[in-house]
Amino acid sequence: MNSSDFYDFIETRSSVRDFSSDPVSDEDLNYIIKCAGKSPSAGNRESWDVVIVTDESIKEDLSDAAFGQEHIIQAPVVLAVCANYVRSMSQYGERGILYAVEDASIAATYMMLAAHSLRLQTCWTGAFDDDEISEILGLLKHARPVTLLAIGHGTLPEYRAERMPISEHVHEETW
Repeated sequence: MNSSDFYDFIETRSSVRDFSSDPVSDEDLNYIIKCAGKSPSAGNRESWDVVIVTDESIKEDLSDAAFGQEHIIQAPVVLAVCANYVRSMSQYGERGILYAVEDASIAATYMMLAAHSLRLQTCWTGAFDDDEISEILGLLKHARPVTLLAIGHGTLPEYRAERMPISEHVHEETW
């Protein structure tokens, strides 16, 4: 893949909130998670975990905890990607909390891109009540939900939001 192919690949990825009921195969799901295992990680601590959710009643509970976001119910699979503090704090102390969130975010991004490579759609959902999600999924105290990643066969939005010019983000030498 050359740089033009890669840019085209990431340019065609979009958040989708309209999913069909078509299932995601176990083979595709395993590939998506396997790709996350190749994501960069602070100190190679791999301080992320994922809870795979396909059960309709659990997805309904997750949707409620995510302030009623319906795409969580619609998607055939929701991956709750979590930061696992213990893994990174064992090496980095308190700073490991940040590193765990970063590791989980990068792993979830790899999952999104892997799903896109399979022509599946995703929606990163970060608006939710952490405590409710933790209770629903039985997360351990040292795990924090970072995203609910909805995955499935979906309909791309007709309108794509305008993006800021890159120059708005870039600063040279100092801010």
